[in-house]
Amino acid sequence: MQDPASTPKDHVLFVDDDPDVLKAAGLLLGRHGLRMTEARSPAEAWIVLAAEPVDAILLDLNFARGATSGEEGFRCLDDILARDPDAAVVVVTGHSGINIAVAAMRAGAIDFVMKPWNNDRLVGTINAALDSRRRRLKTVSSDDQSAISTPDVWMDSAPLMGESPAIQRVRDLIRRAAPTDASVLIHGEAGTGKTLIARNLHLQSARASGPFVPVDLAGLSVEEAEAALFGSGRQGGAVDQAHGGTLLLEEVAALSPVLQTRLLDLIDASRAGRGTLDVRVLAATRRRDALLGPGGLRDDLFYRLNTVEILAPPLRDRGGDALLLARHFLHLYAQRYSRPVKTLAPEVIETIVESPWPGDVRALRQAMERCVIFAEGDSYQLSDLALAEAQPAPSAPLRSDLNLVESERTLISRALKRHNFNVSHAAKELGLTRAALYRRMAKHGL
Repeated sequence: MQDPASTPKDHVLFVDDDPDVLKAAGLLLGRHGLRMTEARSPAEAWIVLAAEPVDAILLDLNFARGATSGEEGFRCLDDILARDPDAAVVVVTGHSGINIAVAAMRAGAIDFVMKPWNNDRLVGTINAALDSRRRRLKTVSSDDQSAISTPDVWMDSAPLMGESPAIQRVRDLIRRAAPTDASVLIHGEAGTGKTLIARNLHLQSARASGPFVPVDLAGLSVEEAEAALFGSGRQGGAVDQAHGGTLLLEEVAALSPVLQTRLLDLIDASRAGRGTLDVRVLAATRRRDALLGPGGLRDDLFYRLNTVEILAPPLRDRGGDALLLARHFLHLYAQRYSRPVKTLAPEVIETIVESPWPGDVRALRQAMERCVIFAEGDSYQLSDLALAEAQPAPSAPLRSDLNLVESERTLISRALKRHNFNVSHAAKELGLTRAALYRRMAKHGL
């Protein structure tokens, strides 16, 4: 018989900017056998959700000083439910009044609690929300019922973070384009978040409950690409899997002329309501110019795919977003690895802000993960970042005094250039898998 003391506690996330409210709730919930994690803002909530499973969420509606409209809370509620329609969210509000709380329930919250709350009412509401969550997941195995979603799902589909005008423009384009079925072309450098933009387009659309199916076409032969998209034998491809949802074509310039024709027919049939497939097509590429002219896409397909265009901005064009994202990733990995959150040394802050970040957000995220893993002092130091030294130009000849990191970067860069950045061919030459080469490309900012 299982020891009751060892039984995992239900995990409640409370999102509120008032430390006194959080402290009181934490003590109360603890006395009733519940584990509570605090988040002072919606941004912090995503850190928690990406770090560990959560069973229910208490959500305040106002975070900015003097705010009473609940706008921030409603936006957070929409984002949570877009990523997990079965999320058990209880709205906690005071200044906004009961009308706003009722509106939140219409928007998908399970219930609401007014501040100042009655302790029995709060605990009873949370337990009812947890029961509702379990009923919604009754078809899921008992081992999986405790978690709203796996942390990786929350990390991979988090809202786009940042305050720069560049990323705000992207969010605005997503907001306007997502509810439509228009094709969207997303372009930008490696690591800038093109797939994340595509996921947000999907999650904010009427197709959010359907599948999101990404297909990386880079380096695939014609036969491999055809099998990946349209299947082979009895096995269906990504097009069939994306029925009722969204298909993302990554590195779409790699499509052969024959597959371009088939894709064009698919888009036209889906838009006209002909045939049995219902798919929204999104496309992504690192180089928009590669889609045009000889060797690119046929004109009619290009214009089908770029009804809306979204440029994923690099960090160098996003002002102070690099530091904001760095702090986000530090908190995320500190929570995930059960490490204390430390301060950033001044020289680390300067490096984060001034670095061009080859590899962009992906490289920044990896650097912050290394910081959390390796930091031993009271603050994160430059040595914890483990950034490579300044590298020579890729075309520079190999020298006998190069260290291992520099040599590896030069070899990889040369192989990629020789094969016109065809990752599969470069990986084969280097004796690596595609996944291993992608990791090294991210490591060296290629």
